[in-house]
Amino acid sequence: MKEFFRALKFLLVSISAGLVQMGSFTLFNELFQWNYWVAYILALLLSVLWNFTINRKYTFRSANNVKVAMLLVLAFYAVFTPLSTWLGSVIEGRGVNEYIVLVGTMVVNFILEFLYTRFVVYGKSCDTAQKKKK
Repeated sequence: MKEFFRALKFLLVSISAGLVQMGSFTLFNELFQWNYWVAYILALLLSVLWNFTINRKYTFRSANNVKVAMLLVLAFYAVFTPLSTWLGSVIEGRGVNEYIVLVGTMVVNFILEFLYTRFVVYGKSCDTAQKKKK
């Protein structure tokens, strides 16, 4: 049951990160009219920073070294970002609306990132952070 609630928290935080990503992508795409991949990468970066910060503290409550955890997340995105950018650009180039491509990429990212974060980044360190006493 604990993992169900952890997944639910991850979902809620990911929705907020998705709003950050969608909002910034829309700004970059519509206002600045940047290429798909430039808008996507910058929006993804903002979303990842938001997601990592909140999930580490509230979802996984990990006392793991922040630098190590962030490097592991960076390793995930070192693979995910080029693949999703390339594939998204190819799909968008074939006439699929860029927002449909973005949402599809976000869904795949959500599933893969939860599994990777839970079992690789935090693993046994979940719930090891101590709450500060007032």
